[in-house]
Amino acid sequence: MTENATPEGRRILITGVSRFLGLRLAKRLEHDPGVAQIVGVDLEEPPVDIQGLEFVRADIRNPLVARVLEATKVDTIVHTNIASSPGRLGGRSQMKESNVIGTMQLLAAAQRATRVKKVVVKSSTAVYGSHPGEPSIIPESYSDRQADLSGYGKDCAEAETYVRDFGRRRPDVELSILRTQNVIGPTVHTSITEYLSLPVIPTALGFDPRMQFLHEEDAVEALYRALLMNSRGIFNIAGEGVVYLSKAIRMLERTQLPLLVPMASSAATLLRRFNLVDFPVDQLKLLVYGRVVDTRRAQAELGFEPRYTTEQALSDFRDHRAKDHAPEPSAHPTWERELFEYLRTKAESDRRTTDA
Repeated sequence: MTENATPEGRRILITGVSRFLGLRLAKRLEHDPGVAQIVGVDLEEPPVDIQGLEFVRADIRNPLVARVLEATKVDTIVHTNIASSPGRLGGRSQMKESNVIGTMQLLAAAQRATRVKKVVVKSSTAVYGSHPGEPSIIPESYSDRQADLSGYGKDCAEAETYVRDFGRRRPDVELSILRTQNVIGPTVHTSITEYLSLPVIPTALGFDPRMQFLHEEDAVEALYRALLMNSRGIFNIAGEGVVYLSKAIRMLERTQLPLLVPMASSAATLLRRFNLVDFPVDQLKLLVYGRVVDTRRAQAELGFEPRYTTEQALSDFRDHRAKDHAPEPSAHPTWERELFEYLRTKAESDRRTTDA
């Protein structure tokens, strides 16, 4: 890291350091000669050792995070702690509080920390929503998206509001927002990887959305590039190309189960209830309308060239994860058989209703 480093080296704070992206970024930086110190903040310790990492157990929702910035004397913040599903947070309200209030408190602390000169925030293309009226390829400037947002997408949009407010108050800080597409790969665990690992994948009857994926290695590289370059603004981050959902399912050697849209919502609720997939209902529109973004700005200004195309990312996920980590029906034979029988029955009912 040389282009944007100080003579004595960067002092970088990473939030969400025990989660996938924060952890992998810290590993990416541990031997970087341009980095003097890495400070990792999370509620849980990272599962692996990282050379030179100073771990601080802290909740960014608490105003005490300002003390962390002061004590560690960091000059750079990478905020990766905006969660797409509740997971260990417990529930939707806790997730929203962590995503939105956590971002607000972190940036309020950064505003007072005069040493901080660069901030990179990992957001999501979920801020664009998914609906039939959006552009076929969405640029960063697209803003006709607020009315129908909910859940994770709304969290990201609200968090970005605090980020932009911070930018206005601290114009001396280099501020970058990375809006990443759905991240997949051999080791990352998200709602979309769980969904694509199902042996029978529910889809919306009559819809075959275009999908865009980002390989986990490319997601880490994009964060690194944002740190490296003198960059400001918003950047869409995704793999090259698109794949239709039906083709993605065939590539994964899975069975597609078309359902009427209301039944797809019910299926998502059931899958979450049975702990098969933590797929938020608010993200179902992605499986109906899809979402494809324009990545030319990241290529031009960050020098970001993804190593994996969308299809290559999907293939790597298939080769390393989809077969080995698919939910096993034998683990809970009774309820799982009942669940998939229910889904098949509903699918047949939907088809009869459509044909009538």
